[in-house]
Amino acid sequence: MIEFREFGDRDSPVVMILHGGGLNWWNYRQQAELLKHRFHVILPVLDGHAGSSRAFSSIRDNAAELIDFVDSNCGGRILFAGGLSLGAQILLEMLAQRGDVCKFALIESTAVIPSKITHALIGPAFGSCYALMKSRGFARIQAKSLHIRPEMFEDYYRDTCAISKEDMISFLKANTSFSLPDAVRSCSAQIHVFAGSRENGEILKSVRVLQETIPGCSVNILPGLFHGEFSLNHAGEYADTVVSIIDAEEGGK
Repeated sequence: MIEFREFGDRDSPVVMILHGGGLNWWNYRQQAELLKHRFHVILPVLDGHAGSSRAFSSIRDNAAELIDFVDSNCGGRILFAGGLSLGAQILLEMLAQRGDVCKFALIESTAVIPSKITHALIGPAFGSCYALMKSRGFARIQAKSLHIRPEMFEDYYRDTCAISKEDMISFLKANTSFSLPDAVRSCSAQIHVFAGSRENGEILKSVRVLQETIPGCSVNILPGLFHGEFSLNHAGEYADTVVSIIDAEEGGK
């Protein structure tokens, strides 16, 4: 069973946003509070993360579970879906499996080009330093490197400590081995890709792949921002972007 947090009236159009690997639903708490007066906001907890009842198996499986959730709880289609990094990879896989699962999609800071070297190093690296992740001092360094706001630190630290080593390795390996499913080409969703100008080269190359692969895909490079900073540190702008994407097509209705 998918675990999630929800905000707003259940009869309102659905906005679903998928957090990044190692984060959780609180990644989008502020956005949900801003959007709940107009939308039913659903923030799932991805498999293998704190509060989830499932171990992480694969991006494909998590996408299928979320589609089942949409079928069972949202009439088979939602208005808007967004995702960050691992969450965006899962969203892309959802669109490959069901091209009309959402009308609008926001893909943020995600890689669609497999990284063989990083993938190979994940197991040995986390096997030797996993225990450090339970250290508050080490967690603060990690949170700072991820540009997580100080007020999010306690959520980040608590939930990081709750992720098993097996799940951490599993979803990081899935993240670094992900390649864009060819079926995304034919999805009917209107896709908007966002990335910071200070992302690493792998992410910026992935933006170009997405742009070249998905017909009509729009690309937005955000000046001065690092990986994931758009949703992590600019909740108001993110919420405004969700509304503007929807209103541009829906006419504000």
